[in-house]
Amino acid sequence: MQPLHLRSAGTSLVISTHRGEAEITHWGADLGDTLPDLSILNAPIPPSSIDANVPAGLLPQASSSWQGRPGLRGHRITDGVPGFDFSVRLRAVSATTDGTTAVVLQSDPDAGITVTSNLTLHPGGLLELRHTVSNDGSSPFQVDELATMLPVAPDAVELLDLTGRWCRERHPQRRSIQQGTWVRTGRHGRTGHDSSLLLAAGTAGFGNRHGKVWATHLAWSGNHEQFADSVADGRTMVGGSELLGPAEVVLQPGESYTTPALFAAYSDRGLDGISEAFYSWFRSRPHHVATPRPVVLNTWEAVYFDHNLESLIELAGSAAELGVERFVLDDGWFRGRRDDHAGLGDWYVDETVWPSGLAPLIDAVTSRGMEFGLWVEPEMVNLDSDVARAHPEWIVGPSAATYKDGGRLPLEWRQQHVIDLVNPAAWQYVFDRIDALLRENNISYLKWDQNRDLLEHGHAGRASVHEQTLAAYRLFDALRTAHPGVEIESCSSGGARVDLGILERTDRIWASDCNDALERQTIQRWTGLVVPPELVGAHIGPDTSHTTGRTHDLSFRAITALFGHFGMEWDVRSVEGAAREELKRFIALYKEHRGLIHSGRMVRADVPDESLMVHGVVAPSRDGGTPVGSTAALFAVVKTRTGFAEHSGRVALPGLDPLRSYRVELLFPTPADADYGHTFIEAKPAPWLASGAEANGQFLGEVGLPMPVLNPEHAVLLRLTAL
Repeated sequence: MQPLHLRSAGTSLVISTHRGEAEITHWGADLGDTLPDLSILNAPIPPSSIDANVPAGLLPQASSSWQGRPGLRGHRITDGVPGFDFSVRLRAVSATTDGTTAVVLQSDPDAGITVTSNLTLHPGGLLELRHTVSNDGSSPFQVDELATMLPVAPDAVELLDLTGRWCRERHPQRRSIQQGTWVRTGRHGRTGHDSSLLLAAGTAGFGNRHGKVWATHLAWSGNHEQFADSVADGRTMVGGSELLGPAEVVLQPGESYTTPALFAAYSDRGLDGISEAFYSWFRSRPHHVATPRPVVLNTWEAVYFDHNLESLIELAGSAAELGVERFVLDDGWFRGRRDDHAGLGDWYVDETVWPSGLAPLIDAVTSRGMEFGLWVEPEMVNLDSDVARAHPEWIVGPSAATYKDGGRLPLEWRQQHVIDLVNPAAWQYVFDRIDALLRENNISYLKWDQNRDLLEHGHAGRASVHEQTLAAYRLFDALRTAHPGVEIESCSSGGARVDLGILERTDRIWASDCNDALERQTIQRWTGLVVPPELVGAHIGPDTSHTTGRTHDLSFRAITALFGHFGMEWDVRSVEGAAREELKRFIALYKEHRGLIHSGRMVRADVPDESLMVHGVVAPSRDGGTPVGSTAALFAVVKTRTGFAEHSGRVALPGLDPLRSYRVELLFPTPADADYGHTFIEAKPAPWLASGAEANGQFLGEVGLPMPVLNPEHAVLLRLTAL
């Protein structure tokens, strides 16, 4: 079989079968139209080793003497005895390509196992890979792991991944790649606050705008592993897999199991090139959000559980006067829900609080020109609920005996448990209740929360995170089919379920329960490494943060929220005078520029001053370029803490057309704004701030401009106009 060569957007992927099994011999920079005879890649045989070249297979396997992490782990159960066919010998049967997609079929007839690999190199350079293992034998085959992995080049010597916790999601960590396996394991039953959205290997010192990077993301919302595996001969593989519980996947004869998709990108332009590949894929999807992202007001930090129709209508009126376009009623509207101890699972409007139902509030919201949204948490249940009392067998536990029959439950988390969506009756009940809410009320948007880990998660006494995840996906899919006009946000204790599996079924994610602008600068920056800003909820909270106690000026909070799907989590009735006018200006700014923010290229400068963050969005180059006089880019210059030097010096504004000229001006705050005096600490500002500066993109990207001397935890917004 001839080698397969996939090419797109400066990336090549080459699959060879000349050693019997399928092997990725190159994933990285584009190799051009023709390939040499790949036998020239046969390596020397070192002493005290296997007497053959060992391939790093598309599915690395011990039968080829691969000494690293195998692609497939499993065994056949024969006459009730496990452990047979523990080492399969897959050999290529067929391999076909059309230049951007490939299908590779490998089989071991003796073991009765076939694996089909599907690969697509999307137009923007994002690679999508998944495997399907089929049991062709006459007895059950237990799959312990089926991993998707890719080789990286020898000059990939550093590893970057992300970690975090509640209200501090997606913070970066780096290390050198050394011999052995670095594994990030997620056992939360959901993606997890500490999950690494991306695992990136790169050349020494790779940054936002420089260096080669090879990066992977596993599109799965349940238990998982991500890893980098470096073996003794110097080769390194990166990848991921679903982390299966004991006997979660046992294939009967004729059955198959398909992995979650592994998405992967190569860039020779640093991490911004990785983002471009992911953004291109997201924005090319037929179901990607197409309408302008509305300004949101969510009621949680405005009223919490204090649901009062008169107050909420007053809040809606205040929001509409500011320019809000979507009003979302958060937790507390359903039966028995006066705090977080009761009511989950009883998805009926509480008649004692809402004697006429939600219609009076919905009418008040929609009559003011806003959409109405509603908070739900369909996958959870409180013991103090009608549904738990009526159906204790629907509550997830680790034992075969149900809660009703004395079975043990996992420890509570936020006074709640998980409803067993693997149980068909429980799944149908949840679907029917949410479906009824949507049919009976004019609801345009669901804020879909999921506020606990799925620990000791079982169905009928067996581990069932795998099936629960698939059942949750089916629930999303069924409701979207029944109500195609309703948008859904994925919220999970904030940012604990952020992955491409859930984002195939939702229209945005809630990046964090933390609206502290300082924390959000890091959370949103690293969430935006993969997820484009139109899909990332970013809200202005009150002056003093609910989660950290920090107090920030409105301009800092608003500039932070601007680079996402903008909204507020705030009792805006209390915002008066100059502050209210300033908030209106920011809402108007967002509306004016959201088309650019949600379609442009996200760029992040490599700034030596670690106290400074510089990021922006540049208009896409299409239809002859940005028209003269229109906004070509927005940049935020953010001071996170005091710096070592007296001022930041000249700071580059990257990603612009090098031959195009631009006018750079301070958009916010200006001397007329209330926050202006708090933002700057300079005795005498740089002269260009008063009247603007003009230069071409080459100059701005290489030389830059002297930036203002900012107080810590303050920011300025720059607008670049095309000349």
